[in-house]
Amino acid sequence: MRIIGGRFRGLKLAEVGAGDASAHLRPTTDRVRESIFNLLINSLDVAIDGASVLDLFAGTGALGLEALSRGAARASFVDDGVAARALLRRNIELTRTQGVTDIWRRDATKLGENRGAGYDLVFLDPPYATGLGESAMASALAGGWIAPGATVIWEEGRPPAVPPGLKLLDQRRYGDSVVTICAA
Repeated sequence: MRIIGGRFRGLKLAEVGAGDASAHLRPTTDRVRESIFNLLINSLDVAIDGASVLDLFAGTGALGLEALSRGAARASFVDDGVAARALLRRNIELTRTQGVTDIWRRDATKLGENRGAGYDLVFLDPPYATGLGESAMASALAGGWIAPGATVIWEEGRPPAVPPGLKLLDQRRYGDSVVTICAA
């Protein structure tokens, strides 16, 4: 697993180890990440430069770190798994982005009220077929985590139910993954 583009292009990230199987981590593949960012930048003209990023169900953090590599200003990573947070810390060290990142041990379906500005770019890659993505989006929208005009990138095993407050921009299937891109 590597950073695909930007200033960290080619940097190898820490990967899920064999001992982490019980953590149920399923990192977004390099190919799918590259496709996501190509869609955002080349087809949808989404501004990544200077964006604030929220990475829900962050796992290894590859999506948020890819955004930082491509010019995002800040990234906050949310995951309640011990193995995921250890991988996140390691990948943040590898990219030397400690000053512009936060890791929150939090249930993405129970975010609560956001005390700051909403995020411009929101990634969510919940465990497939659990309904956690819908719950996390409802929580993020209700708590003010998503800025007006934000872009939400949602990876699931099936097309998710897009909640009110989001407008579907694009949806594509990549193998077992469906990537849904919405605007707030």
